[in-house]
Amino acid sequence: CISDEVYEWLVYTGKKHIKIATLPGMWERTVTIGSVGKTYTVTGWKLGWSIGPQHLIKHLQVVHQNSLYTCPTPLQEAVAQAFLIDFKRMDDLDCYFYSLPRELEGKRNRLARILQEAGLKPFVPEGGYFIIVDVSPLNVDLSDVEEDKPYDYKFVKWMIKNKKLAAIPLSSFCGPETQQKFEKYIRFCFIKDDSTLEAAEKILKNWKEH
Repeated sequence: CISDEVYEWLVYTGKKHIKIATLPGMWERTVTIGSVGKTYTVTGWKLGWSIGPQHLIKHLQVVHQNSLYTCPTPLQEAVAQAFLIDFKRMDDLDCYFYSLPRELEGKRNRLARILQEAGLKPFVPEGGYFIIVDVSPLNVDLSDVEEDKPYDYKFVKWMIKNKKLAAIPLSSFCGPETQQKFEKYIRFCFIKDDSTLEAAEKILKNWKEH
């Protein structure tokens, strides 16, 4: 089992992340993937880690050794120091691993409220920092936008141009056989400065005026 658990610390009130490797019989057959970019919100660093039993990790080490020419040692050291700091205060509510989800939960709730007030249908996540939205209630006519693209792709392109608001079309994560099922959904990111969320709120409140 290769378990992508890069959002393990971004879990909100009432929910708890359970590592697959902690389940009965799973340690010996699981490689758990973690991410510095997601954990410390430094996505440009492109660093991560893998945890698992030696008989699996040794093969991963071979792949790593033959895939990368060099590693960003100063960044690795920075991550190690960050881990040491937070490891020492794991029982403290001010530990970064606990303070980040508290901060993001407020942003999540705010964006969800903004979207709902605009007549959209957000699916409020229990973790991570993306929120999926059903845009079909807006009934935007996109017949004049380029053809041969899913609706969400055309909607996002139209929204960026006409509303100055950006999002990601959900169908970009789908294969050709499933794109049509998800083409009325887009993805917003809420790990943003409050000023950015305020700007988005103004745009959505004035949606029908422009």
